[in-house]
Amino acid sequence: MATPGANPPPSPEQTRRLALGDAAGPVQRSREFSRAALLSWSWLPAADDEQQAVTEDVLLMVSELVTNACLHAPGGPRELRLSWNGTRLRVEVADESPVPPRLRPYADPGRPGGHGLRVVDRLARAWGSVPEGDGKLVWLEVPSPLDRHVRRG
Repeated sequence: MATPGANPPPSPEQTRRLALGDAAGPVQRSREFSRAALLSWSWLPAADDEQQAVTEDVLLMVSELVTNACLHAPGGPRELRLSWNGTRLRVEVADESPVPPRLRPYADPGRPGGHGLRVVDRLARAWGSVPEGDGKLVWLEVPSPLDRHVRRG
């Protein structure tokens, strides 16, 4: 006999979009937008230190992808998309540059710059880029930190 709630049906994917275009402060806007989405998807408030760390890692990686688009794509980032299906979070940043991102050789840790994709590479379960229109979409995926917890109420 199945226990109610033991294997809940998969959640339909929910996607949130933030148009960035020429808006001022795209990195801060993206972090605030992402924090609000994670709050609505019950990633916050965190149930424990590990869940808090994963959430902070997501916000850091959002900042890194948006910053890279600001620095390397003409016109900066076009749009931030967050997709949540209950088991994994996908973060996507669209921009106008067709040039795919690449990991740089290890940079001097004492110098700023050149570390963003290395951070993403270490923290994300997977990441990459695909062409989109005349530009590209850079994406990353993170597994849910929620499956370890029974959420309250």
